[in-house]
Amino acid sequence: MSLFSFLKHAGEKILDALTPDKAEANSEKLTQHVKDALTGIDTSRIQVKVEGETVIATGEAASQEEKEKILLALGNVAGISVVDDQITVTGPVAKAARFVTVESGDTLSAISKRAYGDPNQYQKIFEANRPMLKDPNKIYPGQSLRIPD
Repeated sequence: MSLFSFLKHAGEKILDALTPDKAEANSEKLTQHVKDALTGIDTSRIQVKVEGETVIATGEAASQEEKEKILLALGNVAGISVVDDQITVTGPVAKAARFVTVESGDTLSAISKRAYGDPNQYQKIFEANRPMLKDPNKIYPGQSLRIPD
């Protein structure tokens, strides 16, 4: 499996202090956050455990795309700096997407131009990150995004 790094101070602020006595409550909050953020994706076979600034994600996802969206939903939370990916994919094996971190001043068009050489491909990035992204104009510095081939 693998580790994914995230910017600790970027993302939604849904967790309590990252202390051992809050780990179980934070694990429950993250599990609910992923379920709420990823409507239409079955997250019932995913287990989440918080250990300090690290989230350990185990279980099964139906596809590589769903797995990547789950990992991004977990990592794009303030206070989380690492997601330990221990999720297996039960469906057909697919090539993993690339990931980028949004920088200050970025737009999906600018990211699209860097990734594909064409700013008009921004919709492809937007769709690859739905339902986490609800509006192509609402991204923030530090956010990690999937960049499909």
